[in-house]
Amino acid sequence: MPLHGLSRVVIGVPNVAETGRYYRDFGLEPLPQGAYAGPGELPFGTVDGGEQLRLVETTSRRLVEVTIAADDQDDLGAVTSRLVALGLPVEQRPGAVAAIEPATGARAVVMISPRVVQSSTPATPYNGPGRLERANGRAPGVRRVSPVRPRKLGHLVIGTTDVAATERFFLDGLGFKLSDRIAGEGAFMRCSTDHHNVLALRAPVSFLHHTAWQLDDVDDVGRGASAMLEDHPERHVWGLGRHHAGSNFFWYLRDPAGNFAEYYSDMDCIVNDQLWTPETLEGARGLFNWGPPPPPSFIHPDDLAALMTGAHSPE
Repeated sequence: MPLHGLSRVVIGVPNVAETGRYYRDFGLEPLPQGAYAGPGELPFGTVDGGEQLRLVETTSRRLVEVTIAADDQDDLGAVTSRLVALGLPVEQRPGAVAAIEPATGARAVVMISPRVVQSSTPATPYNGPGRLERANGRAPGVRRVSPVRPRKLGHLVIGTTDVAATERFFLDGLGFKLSDRIAGEGAFMRCSTDHHNVLALRAPVSFLHHTAWQLDDVDDVGRGASAMLEDHPERHVWGLGRHHAGSNFFWYLRDPAGNFAEYYSDMDCIVNDQLWTPETLEGARGLFNWGPPPPPSFIHPDDLAALMTGAHSPE
């Protein structure tokens, strides 16, 4: 598809320095601010994607901007035409177009960017009944000692007060494709071969629910979360488990501003659209296939009431 993934997310938080320390611990690489950074802004990079997170100061936590990668100028022209057809103002600049998603107030930028090429990792050998793949040796995962480093930004989940409007913006405006739905709650949408890059969920206030960061495998999901929790058990939210939609392993943690950050691995990939049929998932099946049940704070974050009273209007 002409779109090929999320390039970067900009998150507004009231405590930039403290939240920045969290994402450094999370395994993202602190980067030089660069020519376009404002005072106090903190950029972070992944192994394969370069700069993929920028923290900026806002009075309350929120999604400020998401950048989506496109191949060429023709792709930008197609996005512009679709957004204009929806009656939305479009900002055009060399190599990029941008528009405000009307329900959440977040800015979406579609930018010409090279495709991310990821080096493959060796297949992990697993022993099982009648299948001896690893003899006379310990599992490679238990021998790893290097810090966990996310490979790329995979997806984000946003709460929206108007799911239909948010879906229309991403699907009919930007050109995302539908992967699955959660009945009456929202839609999984993709701009790459990953099962989803954006999940829009019905919510009483628009907010950023979580960002998700790809790791090599489930061993690194466990190692990364264990390291994050060793001195900060309060960071734990939910995990370890496996989702049904997307099929990925997951573990969710909470940053100091209240945003959730997910370590994930083994995401479904949709290479041929003709071979994938979107499903409408009912109830908990859309959330997880196995693992501990999600805590109430995962469904309704603890600061939701504060966000409803204090962060309803974009800054």
